[in-house]
Amino acid sequence: MARAEPRPLPLVRVTGPSMFPTLRTGDVVVLEASRPARENDLVLVRWAQRPGQLSVKRAIRRDGEGWHVEGDNPFASTDSRTLGAAEVLGVIRFRIWPRPRRLR
Repeated sequence: MARAEPRPLPLVRVTGPSMFPTLRTGDVVVLEASRPARENDLVLVRWAQRPGQLSVKRAIRRDGEGWHVEGDNPFASTDSRTLGAAEVLGVIRFRIWPRPRRLR
């Protein structure tokens, strides 16, 4: 009988002030790519207009085929208010550095 080895979850390093005060530049979070997003989750996203850019944002609501997402710091966030719906790549549940804590 074959046994599936658990795969490590991807880590993401946060840059920029858009998620302050929830997350800060340098925080390292764990991405759960297989978990479906729900309202108020922190998520890793990309936009069709910026395919090479990944961003951490808060899922606000479903928007057609994607999600309307916003940064927690509206004065420093480019998000769905400007770019439209985003594609969610995974959900962030834990910050592991600098101080581990559950985010939801």
